[in-house]
Parts: sequence; structure tokens; C-alpha cells
Amino acid sequence: MARKYGLELADRIWDHSVVPAMTETPSAKIYVGYDTREDIAWQVARHSLLRHSNGEVAVYPIRQSVVRELGLYTRPIDATATTEFSLTRFLTPYLAAQTEGWVVFCDCDFLYTTDVRGVLDGLDPEKAVYVVQHEYDPSQMVKMDGKKQTVYPRKNWSSFMVFNCAHPDVQALTPQVVNSASPAFLHRFDWIADQSHVGALDLDWNFLEGEYPKPDRTPRVVHYTNGGPWFDEWQNVDYADLWLNERDLYLRSEAAVAEPALQDR
Repeated sequence: MARKYGLELADRIWDHSVVPAMTETPSAKIYVGYDTREDIAWQVARHSLLRHSNGEVAVYPIRQSVVRELGLYTRPIDATATTEFSLTRFLTPYLAAQTEGWVVFCDCDFLYTTDVRGVLDGLDPEKAVYVVQHEYDPSQMVKMDGKKQTVYPRKNWSSFMVFNCAHPDVQALTPQVVNSASPAFLHRFDWIADQSHVGALDLDWNFLEGEYPKPDRTPRVVHYTNGGPWFDEWQNVDYADLWLNERDLYLRSEAAVAEPALQDR
């Protein structure tokens, strides 16, 4: 399937009614895994991305229902998957429909405290992908909504990925591969022929709340990997106040948009 196909269909992927005004010529594309059980997490992640970039990036949710409708994702539904985007995340470079430059994917349970475009500074064009190369044993065996925690090599490496769209291994990551390869092959980056082409990012580009000691300096990106304050039982996590503040900013912005519309009725 030609990459042009992804370009022609890209505009159908997103629900524009929930995306605030973004620049017509974004300086970066960010794709966020969308889960119907965590809509507010996606909304807050998107809001933090746009707020810190002055709206100069494009932020898109990857919705499994839509990529299925488009025929880009045909795997059987996996009832044991911890999220709806466990594997659809690997469609990111195909959906971006570009043959050069960098594109970012992240899970929806992220909060940005800085401009995400900073992660693109100084990247090596020889690399296929950049990730935070975590080495840890999960502290929780049950995740936020009762899902069993899975343990596997390179866990959480794929929760924040910066893809090099010019790299041949990234260009070969087609829907056919995403739909046929094993989850381990995808998440362990076995689709990259030369493993030295998996670049390493600083830890605070994907700081796993609850898995690392809270640092003195606020991480650039907080990942509420075990559960965040949008769940009642996860109100006391580190940086809950930052997420709640961002949520309130998002809700106020939504109310401000809705008020003129109500007055026009």
C-alpha cells in the first residue's frame, strides 16, 4: 500500500471538533495513542503539548476504530491488551505520510511541561528511532483500570518514540508489517536491522511516575504509566497537581469556546 494512501486518508483520522486551533504549517507532528476509556487523559496531554508549543505543532489521536474503518489495522481485537493503541502506535510513521524529518508518538497518559520540539534538537540522522531506554522492574502488577501489568524486555521504550521518516527501516514499517508481526517484534524494535540505530533520549523525556524517585527538577515529560489522577484511586501520585492544573486549563478553554456558541442560539 503506497504511502500516498496514508496521506490521502490522514485527514479522516482525527476528530477535528476536539482539536483546538493549530498553525497551518506545523513545525512537528505528534501522534497520541487514544483509548476510549481515557478520553480526558488524551485531552489533557494534547492541551499541554499545544500550550507549551504555542500551537505550532500538530497533535493527532490514533483511534483504533478509525484505523480499522480505513483498513489500516486488521488485527483481531485483543481483550488482554492494556490499551487500545498497544500496536496501532506503530502506524505513526505511515500516517505521517512523509519521507523525511521526524515524527513523535506518545501514550495518552503523558503530561508535557516543556515544548516537545526540544526533543528534536541534535538528533542523529543515522538513527531510525529515539526512545528513553528504560531498565526497571514495574512496581505495580495491576495497572490503573484493573489491567494486569505485563513485564517484557524494553518495556515502555515504545511509549515515547521519535521516528526518523527518512530511515529505510521506518519506511518499511507499513500497515502490513504492523498487522502481521508479533507484538514482541514490534515493541522490542526488532524491525530495526541495526540495533545501534535505536537512539537514546534523556530519562526526563519519558519520566515514569511511580517507577523512579521524584527528582528535584520537574521532568520535561511526566508519564503516569501505572495510573493518573483521572482515576479516583490514583489521586496521590507524584505530579498529580500539575496534571489537575492542566486539566482545569483545558476545561476552561473548552468552556470559553462553548459560551459564544450558546449565546448565538
